[in-house]
Amino acid sequence: QVQLVESGGGSVQAGGSLRLSCAASGSIFTINTMAWYRQAPGKQRELVAASIYGGTTIYADSVKGRFTISRDNAKNTVYLQMDSLKSGDTGVYYCKFTQRRYTDSPTFDYWGQGTQVTVSS
Repeated sequence: QVQLVESGGGSVQAGGSLRLSCAASGSIFTINTMAWYRQAPGKQRELVAASIYGGTTIYADSVKGRFTISRDNAKNTVYLQMDSLKSGDTGVYYCKFTQRRYTDSPTFDYWGQGTQVTVSS
């Protein structure tokens, strides 16, 4: 089992910055992906950014150039630096941890409890 603890949400004015953190603990395998999703009121949960085992990062088009995902493997922690925030970034941000023991093993997904980000214009 893996437990995820998120922190860093809050309220900020448009143009401001926030930094989210998500720390994973428990039975951690090396082959893993740490990602951030968000869900705005009345909308489906969407991928914001992901940090994939091996170093690849991906971003939603809407956040490219404004958000940066990074990770500290020694701490099993992923960060999301959010700059130039817009009102459209408002929502609940969820950390997702996906791992597999070996390259051909099944994957397991774990979700954090979510942290609220509110951007006022």
